[in-house]
This record gives sequence, structure tokens and C-alpha cells, in this order.
Amino acid sequence: MKAFKPTTPGRRGMTRVNLSKITTAKPHKKLTKGRQRSVGRNSQGRITTRHKGGGHKRLYREIDFFYAKRDIPARIETIEYDPNRSGFIALALYADGERRYMLLPQSVSVGDEVIVSEEAPLKAGNRMRIKHIPVGTFVYNVEVKPEGGAKLARSAGNYAEVIGNDAGYTLLKIPSSEVRKVHENAWASIGEVSNEEHKLVNLGKAGRSRWLGRRPTVRGAAMNPVDHPHGGGEGRAGRGHRRARSKWGKPTGKGQKTRRPKKYSRSLIVRRRKVGKRS
Repeated sequence: MKAFKPTTPGRRGMTRVNLSKITTAKPHKKLTKGRQRSVGRNSQGRITTRHKGGGHKRLYREIDFFYAKRDIPARIETIEYDPNRSGFIALALYADGERRYMLLPQSVSVGDEVIVSEEAPLKAGNRMRIKHIPVGTFVYNVEVKPEGGAKLARSAGNYAEVIGNDAGYTLLKIPSSEVRKVHENAWASIGEVSNEEHKLVNLGKAGRSRWLGRRPTVRGAAMNPVDHPHGGGEGRAGRGHRRARSKWGKPTGKGQKTRRPKKYSRSLIVRRRKVGKRS
């Protein structure tokens, strides 16, 4: 982590990720495009997710999450910062001359070779069907359905752990501590996502949150009763309910179940995620 001298109140305690691993600041132009972010609005312009809006303009890098180029080795050309995700990305040059962006795993550097293959060696960055990966291995960029593209374990420093195989499925312990089944023919990459220090960043000031597109979050207890179930009361008052509620009266907070009982993936959940206070 890089710390700053306390030249201003906002600088005091501010930290950012060490970018010494980054090899270039200029992205590959053919793999970039402009993109208008939704900032929490739907197609009608109505707010569907609060606390989003503003933020610095971003150039979108097209990341390959499908890894359709099989059995063709690729060499890591550059390691780059991506403003659209927490992990670093790498520009991979395939043996046939094509270039694609991919999520960079830890311990992979410029010049290393990676490959997507059924019989790929067990090495960080390589990708194979999850049924061929030994128990205890850390994986990232995991597919939920075969050939459906990487969906699980994509954030900085994240990984899922292979803990078993059973009746055509592989058991994975995913970052939320949930244990779920994934079809054995789904693909996964070996290793852990780069930039593991991301979770240690101290933004230091409110303005830096606004640069990231995060608008202020107001506590329900600070609102009026008309605006939130926790609002109102003379001075500081308790919420008046046994369980914490959202602005719309739904259960929220630590320790409460919010998952839909009839969700399509219910049968794939072996052990639900741990909630509540963690020591």
C-alpha cells in the first residue's frame, strides 16, 4: 500500500494500492470503447439502486470472460489498471496473433504463458474444466453453467476453493462462505485474482467516493418517520422494531435472510453463506 503525508485533513490516513506492477498506462485501443453507465437508473430513468451517480468518466476495456480460444497458448504482454473493476487486467497475445484482455491472477507477470485447454497444466492463469482440477485448489473466473462465461470469483483478491466432486457436480466454497454445486463441465481458471490489497484502501475523504460514482448514504435513524421505518423520535431513539428494516420495510442488516425461497439456484446451494457478526 502507498500512504500519504498528512498535508491536508483528507490526506491523513489516506492510502491507495501500490501500482508498481502496472507496466503501461495506455490501453490497447482496439479493445476499448465508450460506455454510458446506468448509475443506478433503469431504462425509464428511475432510480432502482440508491447511492449511485456522478463519478469520473471511464473508458471501457473489453474483457474476455468466455475464453473461447482453446488450445492456443498466449503470452502476457502488459499488466494494466482497469477503472471498471477492482482487479488488474492483462493483455494476452495469442500464438495466432490475436490480442485479448483477461483478468490477471496473482503470481503471473509479463512474459508468462497461459493456455485454455482440457489438459492444461495446473499453473496459475491456466484454464480447464473444473472436473479436472484437484480438491483444495483455488480457482477464479468460474462459470455457473458450462460455456456460459465466467461469473464467480472475479473481484480483487478473490478465489473459490474446490472442496469435492459428487454426481456430475463439483463442490465449491465461494468468497461469501457459501458452498454450492457447479456442473463438472464448467470452466475455471487456476489461481486468485490480482490486487489483493484492494480491500485495505482508505479513501480518506468524501470527494474520493464521489470520483468513484458513490453518492452519500444516509442512515435511516437520521430520517423522518415518513422517509424510513427507523426514523423519528425525540433525540436518538431505538428503531422500534425487533429486526432492522430497509426503507421499504423489508428485512435487512446482518443475520437476516434476504434470499428468495424459490430462487432457481436453490437446489445448487449445499450450505448457505454465514451472516451476522464475524469475529
